[in-house]
Amino acid sequence: MDLHERLPSAIDTKSLLGLSEGRHGRATRPLGTREIAGHLVKSYAIEAPGRTVTERDAGTALRIAEGHLALGRLRGSLGLAVLIVHAGGDGDYVLVHTWIEGCMSDLAVFAGPVGQPESLRPGRAGLTPCVWEAAVLSYERDVYARRVLDGTGTVADRLTAWSADTVQGDLR
Repeated sequence: MDLHERLPSAIDTKSLLGLSEGRHGRATRPLGTREIAGHLVKSYAIEAPGRTVTERDAGTALRIAEGHLALGRLRGSLGLAVLIVHAGGDGDYVLVHTWIEGCMSDLAVFAGPVGQPESLRPGRAGLTPCVWEAAVLSYERDVYARRVLDGTGTVADRLTAWSADTVQGDLR
Protein backbone atom coordinates (compact mmCIF):
# COMPACT_ATOMS: atom_id res chain seq x y z
CA MET A 1 0.00 0.00 0.00
CA ASP A 2 1.37 3.41 -1.00
CA LEU A 3 0.45 5.70 1.89
CA HIS A 4 1.27 8.78 -0.21
CA GLU A 5 -1.71 7.98 -2.42
CA ARG A 6 -4.30 7.24 0.28
CA LEU A 7 -4.28 6.93 4.05
CA PRO A 8 -6.59 4.45 5.78
CA SER A 9 -9.87 6.09 6.79
CA ALA A 10 -9.26 5.70 10.54
CA ILE A 11 -6.11 7.86 10.42
CA ASP A 12 -6.86 11.18 12.14
CA THR A 13 -4.27 13.38 10.45
CA LYS A 14 -5.37 16.58 12.19
CA SER A 15 -5.04 15.03 15.67
CA LEU A 16 -1.73 13.31 14.87
CA LEU A 17 -0.22 16.56 13.59
CA GLY A 18 -1.61 18.44 16.60
CA LEU A 19 0.00 15.95 18.97
CA SER A 20 3.25 16.17 17.04
CA GLU A 21 3.32 19.99 17.19
CA GLY A 22 2.50 20.06 20.91
CA ARG A 23 4.94 17.33 21.92
CA HIS A 24 7.43 18.23 24.62
CA GLY A 25 9.72 16.61 27.13
CA ARG A 26 8.65 15.77 30.65
CA ALA A 27 10.90 15.95 33.65
CA THR A 28 11.45 12.50 35.12
CA ARG A 29 13.24 11.70 38.35
CA PRO A 30 13.63 8.68 40.61
CA LEU A 31 11.93 8.86 44.01
CA GLY A 32 13.88 5.97 45.54
CA THR A 33 13.33 2.31 46.20
CA ARG A 34 11.53 1.03 49.28
CA GLU A 35 9.63 -1.92 50.62
CA ILE A 36 5.85 -1.72 50.23
CA ALA A 37 3.51 -4.61 51.09
CA GLY A 38 6.45 -7.02 51.01
CA HIS A 39 7.54 -5.83 47.53
CA LEU A 40 10.68 -3.97 46.53
CA VAL A 41 9.29 -0.92 44.72
CA LYS A 42 11.27 1.52 42.58
CA SER A 43 9.41 4.86 42.28
CA TYR A 44 9.50 7.66 39.72
CA ALA A 45 7.99 11.12 39.27
CA ILE A 46 7.02 12.39 35.81
CA GLU A 47 6.09 16.08 35.57
CA ALA A 48 4.36 17.95 32.77
CA PRO A 49 5.54 21.54 32.20
CA GLY A 50 4.37 23.70 35.11
CA ARG A 51 3.49 20.66 37.27
CA THR A 52 5.33 19.13 40.21
CA VAL A 53 4.91 15.81 41.98
CA THR A 54 4.56 16.89 45.61
CA GLU A 55 5.17 14.94 48.83
CA ARG A 56 1.39 14.66 49.13
CA ASP A 57 1.16 13.18 45.62
CA ALA A 58 3.96 10.71 46.34
CA GLY A 59 2.40 9.72 49.67
CA THR A 60 -0.95 9.05 48.02
CA ALA A 61 0.75 6.99 45.32
CA LEU A 62 2.55 4.92 47.95
CA ARG A 63 -0.75 4.19 49.72
CA ILE A 64 -2.37 3.20 46.42
CA ALA A 65 0.58 0.93 45.61
CA GLU A 66 0.40 -0.64 49.05
CA GLY A 67 -3.27 -1.52 48.61
CA HIS A 68 -2.69 -2.89 45.13
CA LEU A 69 0.44 -4.86 46.04
CA ALA A 70 -1.15 -6.40 49.13
CA LEU A 71 -2.79 -8.93 46.78
CA GLY A 72 0.33 -9.35 44.66
CA ARG A 73 0.94 -12.99 45.45
CA LEU A 74 -2.57 -13.83 44.23
CA ARG A 75 -1.64 -12.30 40.86
CA GLY A 76 1.66 -14.21 40.67
CA SER A 77 3.90 -11.35 41.81
CA LEU A 78 7.63 -11.99 42.10
CA GLY A 79 8.00 -9.15 44.61
CA LEU A 80 9.42 -6.43 42.33
CA ALA A 81 7.45 -3.40 41.19
CA VAL A 82 7.80 0.02 39.57
CA LEU A 83 5.63 2.91 40.75
CA ILE A 84 5.11 5.97 38.53
CA VAL A 85 3.57 9.17 39.91
CA HIS A 86 2.66 11.36 36.92
CA ALA A 87 1.60 14.99 37.32
CA GLY A 88 0.19 15.20 33.79
CA GLY A 89 -1.13 18.06 31.77
CA ASP A 90 -4.68 16.71 31.77
CA GLY A 91 -4.79 14.91 35.11
CA ASP A 92 -2.82 12.94 37.65
CA TYR A 93 -1.86 9.31 37.22
CA VAL A 94 -0.36 6.53 39.31
CA LEU A 95 0.91 3.35 37.66
CA VAL A 96 1.87 0.22 39.55
CA HIS A 97 3.82 -2.20 37.37
CA THR A 98 4.67 -5.58 38.89
CA TRP A 99 6.81 -8.37 37.52
CA ILE A 100 4.90 -11.64 37.72
CA GLU A 101 5.42 -15.29 36.87
CA GLY A 102 6.39 -16.43 33.39
CA CYS A 103 8.39 -13.25 32.53
CA MET A 104 5.10 -11.34 32.39
CA SER A 105 3.95 -8.19 34.15
CA ASP A 106 0.84 -6.80 35.80
CA LEU A 107 -0.10 -3.14 35.34
CA ALA A 108 -2.62 -1.07 37.27
CA VAL A 109 -3.36 2.51 36.20
CA PHE A 110 -5.08 4.99 38.50
CA ALA A 111 -6.29 8.37 37.21
CA GLY A 112 -7.78 11.53 38.64
CA PRO A 113 -8.16 15.27 38.20
CA VAL A 114 -5.19 17.63 38.41
CA GLY A 115 -4.06 18.34 41.97
CA GLN A 116 -6.58 16.06 43.68
CA PRO A 117 -4.62 12.94 44.65
CA GLU A 118 -7.42 11.80 46.97
CA SER A 119 -9.64 11.46 43.87
CA LEU A 120 -7.41 8.93 42.08
CA ARG A 121 -9.39 5.86 41.03
CA PRO A 122 -8.66 2.80 38.87
CA GLY A 123 -8.48 3.86 35.23
CA ARG A 124 -11.05 2.74 32.70
CA ALA A 125 -10.72 -0.69 31.11
CA GLY A 126 -8.12 -0.63 28.37
CA LEU A 127 -6.24 2.44 29.66
CA THR A 128 -2.52 1.98 29.08
CA PRO A 129 0.59 4.11 29.67
CA CYS A 130 1.09 7.38 27.80
CA VAL A 131 4.27 7.94 25.77
CA TRP A 132 6.22 9.28 28.79
CA GLU A 133 5.09 6.53 31.17
CA ALA A 134 5.83 3.93 28.48
CA ALA A 135 9.37 5.31 28.16
CA VAL A 136 10.00 4.70 31.88
CA LEU A 137 8.44 1.23 31.71
CA SER A 138 10.51 0.39 28.62
CA TYR A 139 13.67 1.44 30.43
CA GLU A 140 12.62 -0.61 33.45
CA ARG A 141 11.95 -3.66 31.27
CA ASP A 142 15.53 -3.49 30.03
CA VAL A 143 16.90 -2.98 33.56
CA TYR A 144 14.91 -5.95 34.86
CA ALA A 145 16.21 -8.19 32.07
CA ARG A 146 19.80 -6.94 32.35
CA ARG A 147 20.18 -6.69 36.13
CA VAL A 148 17.86 -9.41 37.47
CA LEU A 149 17.23 -12.06 34.81
CA ASP A 150 20.66 -11.90 33.12
CA GLY A 151 22.52 -10.56 36.18
CA THR A 152 25.18 -12.34 38.14
CA GLY A 153 25.71 -12.88 41.83
CA THR A 154 23.17 -13.46 44.55
CA VAL A 155 19.59 -12.30 44.35
CA ALA A 156 20.54 -9.50 46.79
CA ASP A 157 23.38 -8.42 44.42
CA ARG A 158 21.01 -8.43 41.44
CA LEU A 159 18.32 -6.45 43.28
CA THR A 160 20.89 -3.90 44.48
CA ALA A 161 21.98 -3.37 40.87
CA TRP A 162 18.33 -3.17 39.74
CA SER A 163 17.50 -0.59 42.43
CA ALA A 164 20.45 1.64 41.51
CA ASP A 165 19.80 1.65 37.74
CA THR A 166 17.28 4.47 37.13
CA VAL A 167 16.25 6.80 34.35
CA GLN A 168 15.97 10.56 34.83
CA GLY A 169 15.97 13.75 32.84
CA ASP A 170 13.76 15.27 30.20
CA LEU A 171 11.95 12.36 28.51
CA ARG A 172 10.67 12.98 25.00
